[in-house]
Amino acid sequence: MRFALPVMTTLLLLSGAVTGLSVAQAADSVHGTLIGPEGKPHGTVTVTEAPRGVIVRVVAEGLPPGWHGMHFHETGACTPPGFTSAKGHVHHVTPVIHGFMTPHATDDGDLPNLHVDRNGAATVELYSTLVSLHGTDGRPALEDADGSALVIHARPDDYTTQPIGGSAGRIACAVLKGQ
Repeated sequence: MRFALPVMTTLLLLSGAVTGLSVAQAADSVHGTLIGPEGKPHGTVTVTEAPRGVIVRVVAEGLPPGWHGMHFHETGACTPPGFTSAKGHVHHVTPVIHGFMTPHATDDGDLPNLHVDRNGAATVELYSTLVSLHGTDGRPALEDADGSALVIHARPDDYTTQPIGGSAGRIACAVLKGQ
C-alpha cells in the first residue's frame, strides 16, 4: 500500500506473525515496552535510525479494535493511566501545527494511524522523515536529555484538527530508550 504522506514511503500493516528482517537487529535503535492504562505490557516499539529518518516498528496486543492515532511525544515518561507525563508531541518549531493534511504543519511527532484487528493485535512498520534518534539534519532528537515516548490514542487522527487530530485520550505508551 503506498501513501503520499511526507512522513513515510511505505506503510505495511500485518496481523499475526511477523516475517522478514527485524529492525531490532539494527545497531542504532531505541526500544520500549508499550504499556496500557493499567500499567501492564501490551507490546513493543522499536525505532531505528535510517539515513534520512527513522524506521518505526510497533507490535501490539490487547488494544481496542479499530483505527488509533499514534504520535511521538516529547518526554520519555509513561505514567498510567493517562500518560500525560509524556507531554506534547515532538517538535522543533513553535507554534506547533498538527496534521499531515494541514498546510505548513510543524508537528514532527505526527505518525500515521495504527489499525488494530478484531483480536486486539496490530503490527506495523513505517518510515518517518520528521525525526531522528540524535537530532540529525535539524530534525528533533528522540534520544535527547529527557527521552521521548510513542503514544497510541483512543481514536484515529484526522490529520487536520488541532492540536492532536481529534485522536482523543491516550490508551498506550512506550518510553523509548537505547539498549
